[in-house]
Amino acid sequence: MTKRLAMLISILILAVFTAACGNQSSSNEDAAAASDNGEKEQKTVTVEHELGKTEVPVNPEKVVVFDFGTLDTLKKLGVDVTAVPKENLPSYLSDYDSEEYENAGTLFEPDFEKLSEIDPDLIIISGRTAEAYDDLNELAPTIHLGVDTTRYMDSFKENATVLGKIFGKESQVEEELAAIDEQISELNEKASASEKDSLIILTNDGSINAYGPGSRFGVIHDVFGFQAVDENIEASTHGQNISFEYLVENDPDYLFVVDRNQVVGGESSAEKTLDNKLVQDTKAYKDENIVYLNPDYWYLSGGGLISVSEMVNEVASSME
Repeated sequence: MTKRLAMLISILILAVFTAACGNQSSSNEDAAAASDNGEKEQKTVTVEHELGKTEVPVNPEKVVVFDFGTLDTLKKLGVDVTAVPKENLPSYLSDYDSEEYENAGTLFEPDFEKLSEIDPDLIIISGRTAEAYDDLNELAPTIHLGVDTTRYMDSFKENATVLGKIFGKESQVEEELAAIDEQISELNEKASASEKDSLIILTNDGSINAYGPGSRFGVIHDVFGFQAVDENIEASTHGQNISFEYLVENDPDYLFVVDRNQVVGGESSAEKTLDNKLVQDTKAYKDENIVYLNPDYWYLSGGGLISVSEMVNEVASSME
């Protein structure tokens, strides 16, 4: 009887101990799971941008991009996106014009119905989509990463750094920016030493608009090192309308040309617009220094890791 009682007590003690361990293990697992979930919820980045301050999830899965400069940076970093505005995509970003990517509408008119279906984790915009910011921000965290042309390189680097933090690509961004800095340093040294002046123009259906320092294309003067033939050009988005007589009077050594019709359509090309006797009397024409810049980089995008590097290359090539 005594042996049976002792055995029964031993069994009861073992059962209680086993149950206690099991409950403790379960509690530990639950606590660990809760901790993991808490960590996931905390993985956000606060982004201060032109239109506000936004909490952005780290490594968002569904990303919609309404800025081609941002899109080219993400392409360079190997970051995939879910949707883009497919109208007027730059040719070097034509990969995104496929069924693999949703069409988010246009830069000026987002497709809100499609965006609601996508239910994005992050939306990235710039100036062309700024008016839709409040509505987009109701759908998902939305940040404005347009380039401030009055401080082009600082703004460009800040945007790239933000993207690096969001997508865990900080080291790659630093390497890419360092390489671009080296490109620019070489170009600036060469352009400054040449003491050549220049003028930047945008052609559009036969009309000509000029851009100077601090303007949309002013990086050629402000960063790349080319002197401006006219320091007093109005720094506006659409430039300062000028005549062919203005070209002759200012007579730049280099004439940098952005052809808007090449990317948006139109009847007149830049070459056709500039094919006249007045232009042929300029030093730029006589010295074969009329440089037609790629509007994919200069007009449609710009401000991306790919486009800025190519912009430097184009201008540098004009001096070879």
